[in-house]
Amino acid sequence: MAIRRLVGRNLKHYREAAGLSQEALAFECGLHRTYVSGVERGVRNPTVVVLAKLAAPLEIEPWRLLVEEGTRR
Repeated sequence: MAIRRLVGRNLKHYREAAGLSQEALAFECGLHRTYVSGVERGVRNPTVVVLAKLAAPLEIEPWRLLVEEGTRR
């Protein structure tokens, strides 16, 4: 799977598990909602700094956004 698609899928999984909308997550990160949407759709290529910003309100380590579903723990 392409890395951008993987990051997007993982971001959506953790965001929904946290009960956050894209808008709420974007607000917590200081990002625009359309940027979060683009990351989830795999059309944006977030930097490691942005991955850290996205992971913080989800209370996960940023690396969790980079691993395949079967290896999440």
